[in-house]
Amino acid sequence: MIQALSVLIPTYNCICKELVHSLHQQLCGLPITFEIVVVDDGSTDKSCIQQNQNITELPHCTYLIEEKNRGRAGVRNYLVRQAQYDYLLFVDGDMSVRNDSFIAQYLENETDVCYGGYVIPEEKESLQNNLRYRYEKNNTLQRNAQQRNKQPFMDFHTSNFLVKRSIMLSLPLDERFTTYGYEDVLWGKTLREHGYTITHIDNPVSFEDFEDNEHFVLKTEESLHTLHQFQSELKEYSRLLSLPRTFQVLGKTLYPIFGKTLRKQLIHNKMPVFLFTIYKLMYFAQIK
Repeated sequence: MIQALSVLIPTYNCICKELVHSLHQQLCGLPITFEIVVVDDGSTDKSCIQQNQNITELPHCTYLIEEKNRGRAGVRNYLVRQAQYDYLLFVDGDMSVRNDSFIAQYLENETDVCYGGYVIPEEKESLQNNLRYRYEKNNTLQRNAQQRNKQPFMDFHTSNFLVKRSIMLSLPLDERFTTYGYEDVLWGKTLREHGYTITHIDNPVSFEDFEDNEHFVLKTEESLHTLHQFQSELKEYSRLLSLPRTFQVLGKTLYPIFGKTLRKQLIHNKMPVFLFTIYKLMYFAQIK
């Protein structure tokens, strides 16, 4: 059983004090030495920083504020360097803990890397037209541990995972990834190449912060540009890159005809989720 743990929380423009309080309460009830380190990665919403300030009032908790955004890879590498203990638990600041044994389950997994997954809330009337919510809901079955363990290195995300500090010091996340997306996918590939394992368990956090449709589409487009930039290194680690050449040519042909109209409909209407997948294919195909 793990005896000492650093809980590391990157946050950007979100209020994470309830998450920290929940984790702190669990840790205090366990026979373990611990710390919680939160890093605000250059938030532009200063009200979030203000509301998170009281994190430091909790014993063994640190709240660091970065004026410049380091990016998803950079801020996690920075957190590793700040950590004191041999095992690290990363939890994204916009997640929530719904399981009272969340920490305890991780303490039983002294593996190289252990990923717990995430879930989304039950049906909410207020989110029925939210594209991100419907997209995540549509992929629920793919997120359980049994499914993820079939492709452990592809179905890994940095939102909720346990890792040995020594591994992340020797194999940090690639800080060339300064735009959104795929830094976790490349890291999974890197782990595999160096002979490490990723264990998937059902110990999820809850994702409840759903951006509006326009921002979700923008983030998706940004991630597709990231994928295009690093496609040679991500080959065989992205389903989109694995599509036959025929689909790519078709997508490039259809984007000028249907792309803008479909994008507008995705933002403003409750479109079937499969059309979002088609839009991603068309958008990626036309990136130069």
